[in-house]
Amino acid sequence: MSDVRDNRIKEILRDMAARFLLENGNGSSLLTVTRVELSRRGKYATIFFTVFPVRESGGANGQSGESRENHDGNLEKTAVEFAKRKRSEFKQYVKDNSKLGIIPQLDFALDLGEKNRQKIDELLSGEKFESEEDVGEK
Repeated sequence: MSDVRDNRIKEILRDMAARFLLENGNGSSLLTVTRVELSRRGKYATIFFTVFPVRESGGANGQSGESRENHDGNLEKTAVEFAKRKRSEFKQYVKDNSKLGIIPQLDFALDLGEKNRQKIDELLSGEKFESEEDVGEK
């Protein structure tokens, strides 16, 4: 496939995935579609997204300690399970709302690259803050 066509398909899928997740999510966390990877022949597409916040606050959902242990408050895991469960509905959504002829096999995944970048930024900003404190003490 041509690069222009691939980029157009990626952009359409990214936009539609963002809308679909917004319309079908329960609002407990913000799901942000970061990128779409398309296989060489365009048969498979993976939609990457991030989740904010990563964890639920402890007592806000009124769960008992036992169920909180099992659920662990991990919104990332819940979001990935939700997105994977909704793949067939999303494919139908793309068919109904786009002019794409052949729709690739779709999958959702957590964008670990973006998550790692955020962690690095957090560590660097903490290091910068510590350096400023050292200068202030002298």
